[in-house]
Amino acid sequence: MTTPAPAGRFRKRLLRAEPSFRIFSKLWQVSWLYVLLICALAGVGYVALYSAGGGSARPFAGPQAMRFGFGVVTMITLAMLPPRILTKLAIPLYGMSIILLVAVLRMGHVGKGAERWIMLAGTQVQPSEYAKVALALMLATWFARVPYAKMGNPLRLIVPAILVLIPVGLVLKEPNLGTAVIIGGIGASMFFAAGMRLWQIALLAIPVPFLLKLAYAHLHDYQKARITTFLHPENDPLGAGYNIIQSKIALGSGGMWGQGYLHGTQGQLNFLPEKQTDFIFTTIAEEWGYAGGVAVIGLLLVLILGGMMMAIRSRNRFGRLLALGISVNFFLYCLVNLSMVMGAIPVGGVPLPLVSYGGSAMLNVMIGFGLLMSVWVHRNSRYGEETDEDA
Repeated sequence: MTTPAPAGRFRKRLLRAEPSFRIFSKLWQVSWLYVLLICALAGVGYVALYSAGGGSARPFAGPQAMRFGFGVVTMITLAMLPPRILTKLAIPLYGMSIILLVAVLRMGHVGKGAERWIMLAGTQVQPSEYAKVALALMLATWFARVPYAKMGNPLRLIVPAILVLIPVGLVLKEPNLGTAVIIGGIGASMFFAAGMRLWQIALLAIPVPFLLKLAYAHLHDYQKARITTFLHPENDPLGAGYNIIQSKIALGSGGMWGQGYLHGTQGQLNFLPEKQTDFIFTTIAEEWGYAGGVAVIGLLLVLILGGMMMAIRSRNRFGRLLALGISVNFFLYCLVNLSMVMGAIPVGGVPLPLVSYGGSAMLNVMIGFGLLMSVWVHRNSRYGEETDEDA
């Protein structure tokens, strides 16, 4: 029996240590500039929530910073997972999100006219937030197995359409119209990116006007009031129109450079309702002015474009679709919230990601960024295409 040569022993030792080197290699592949931009946006949120708390870390800024720290750890952990693992998690996570949405309807917590929260392990959770990311992951997994050439067959769209309609219907039942619209938007964008033909899109668009009329007839009274208030907020300035009127006053009073940090009259004197959640952007615009508001919008835009670029750079279909779904989710978050506080659309109760106060929304966004970072780290993988190997 011969003794292995020193070179052979060194090679075996190196192979045994390979997993550690692989992790460090993946950490090196993480886009740390993108992580820095995420931290910058969270920093904006901390500063705004500190002001919303009356110049104190309690009750908003401090807890939000702790959640963000946990979110960063979650994001980096998810970034290490290859496509092979993510696709195996798709069905369990989607199924769990649907179970939680059903549980909300059965025993959820009612707040502000809607039943959106459920208590899990002593923590209040909003399942509709996690359903968005779970849906993006599920659709990316499904469409990655369907070649582009076969997407012209309408039968290929039945299952993914059901996957979208189930969470949309459950969220509408809560009711949560804003989140339902975002879930539908994620599904529509991924259908289009997966190769849905233009004639199929046109065919689906034909009944939309009739469905909108039917949907309006089934809206709750407070949702109809939001639409009426959106069109004529001055008709009820102290009631239904109060929020949007105060929001517009705060936006306008900031001027070009703002009233100064911790000196916004609408926010500090508590004229502005929900200033720590839905209307956090108005707090920023009032204190930092037009310049501050544009800077925040610019930062949001850079993050959205960065996510789209990661989708384009991915060499596998699964990664492209997942990155697109996550980026569209973040984009719709921003679009709906900013349009809402500016009076461009009815108030829908959608937070500004990483800026508004809220645990479920924060963790949902960070999980999404973790999946996005995983796509970037494994962007050269050919998983699900030429081979089943992942980088």
